[in-house]
Amino acid sequence: MSDYFISQERSAGDLLDCAAYLAERIKSSDGHAEAMNAIIPRYLARGEVDLAAELANAIDDPFSRDKMLVAVAEKCAELEDDEYALQLAEAVEDHGIQAQAFERVGSMMAAKGRNDKAAEVAGTMLHPDFVYAAIAVKQAAADDTEAANATLNSIEFPAARVAALQQIAVSLMERDKNTDAIDTLDRAIAAADEIEHDEEKIRILCEIGNFFIELKRNDKAVETFDKARGFAEVLDNIHRDAFLAKCAIGFLYAGSDELCDRTLDLVTDKTQMSSALVAIARDHWKKDEKDDAVDALEEAYEILKSQRDIETRDSRARNALMATIAAQFAGFGKTEKATEIVLENQDPNEKTSALSQIAQILTMQNEDDLARQTINLIDEDADRVFALIALADTKEKLNKKDSAAALLDEAAVLSGRVPQLASRSLALNEIAARFADHGDTEKARDIALKNLAVIAEIRDESSRSASLAAVSAIYKNANLEINAEEKNILAQMSGRA
Repeated sequence: MSDYFISQERSAGDLLDCAAYLAERIKSSDGHAEAMNAIIPRYLARGEVDLAAELANAIDDPFSRDKMLVAVAEKCAELEDDEYALQLAEAVEDHGIQAQAFERVGSMMAAKGRNDKAAEVAGTMLHPDFVYAAIAVKQAAADDTEAANATLNSIEFPAARVAALQQIAVSLMERDKNTDAIDTLDRAIAAADEIEHDEEKIRILCEIGNFFIELKRNDKAVETFDKARGFAEVLDNIHRDAFLAKCAIGFLYAGSDELCDRTLDLVTDKTQMSSALVAIARDHWKKDEKDDAVDALEEAYEILKSQRDIETRDSRARNALMATIAAQFAGFGKTEKATEIVLENQDPNEKTSALSQIAQILTMQNEDDLARQTINLIDEDADRVFALIALADTKEKLNKKDSAAALLDEAAVLSGRVPQLASRSLALNEIAARFADHGDTEKARDIALKNLAVIAEIRDESSRSASLAAVSAIYKNANLEINAEEKNILAQMSGRA
């Protein structure tokens, strides 16, 4: 790569520029693309589309190049630089990704109220339906019902028409036009009948059913979920049980326990059955039926635990659900049971996640000692650091700012024991961001400076550049000026490059 867009002089005074300077000089095509995937969106957030486009176009990996060009083109459309947006979309080489680029550019034009421009883009596309859908949504939001209906009628692809009708219904709900929203959802159901792909049809019907519940039209919700269940029953693939479980929970939220039970009887996969029972347990708890909630959760656990390896379709989903069940037991005040289940989990990541969730729940319950004991069960220092950060967030929600700050300080100290430099940098970045959000810019700068020293030691070039880009957001959001010490670290990194 011979052409560079960031000079060493420029890199000395800006963290993101320094990250880009380092990334441009990465010789590995994959490493360069990985770093630019982290850097270019941050330039777009700044509105520096010309530089972002140049950096994107210089990526050797075709997929990453095209993906970044799409992001830049969409940003240009947002900034109403339509000509440049279309030029960038045209520059995308992969035909499928190029179609996505024009779709996103056209949809953004519609979202910004430039319907005529969006229609022009749609007129050049082989499959313009989702752009027309975006136009219809904008027309409906402006109460131009006649134009919206005309645009909807021009959409040939039923999934696009359904998506537009759903968005229009949401807009109507937000404006308390519930009668119109219900009529629009009825039209969406009619359009969904035209969808040939059964799984997509069932998913959409379940979404519409949930909208009816939100609108307090349980009768229509039951009808919609019943329709979805009918399609799910005749599926002959692995998605059947997941959709049946979704329909069962829909019936539950719509107030029909009988239909919920009858639908659950059709489910054979134990993971899906257990997942539905967790939702039922939460519903019982919400209704202050505490004993029934615990019983349902116990049943969910026993069913999942009884699942043999030969019966397990997705072990990751099973382990994730086991972690959810453990955290839910803690939420129900059964901490000992929760910890027991966590320690049985075969996935170390899910085990860590569950322990962190339990600690947060205990903190919400003012059980700080138990929360601390739970954190101490986490094996890896890096995982414990992030658990402490999550605990600090919980304290912040409880308006216990001093306790939150103390936990962040502890996490910062513990991060020094994390051997993986990239993980240590990520943790320090999260800590600095929170101090900045709390208004403690002095602490935020101190942590960010420590992070820069860590980043300077990272040997992997793409990881170093991406980490530096992440730190740049802290300085920008907290309005921190780069001082001499920080400039010295940047000069050292750019000098080595």
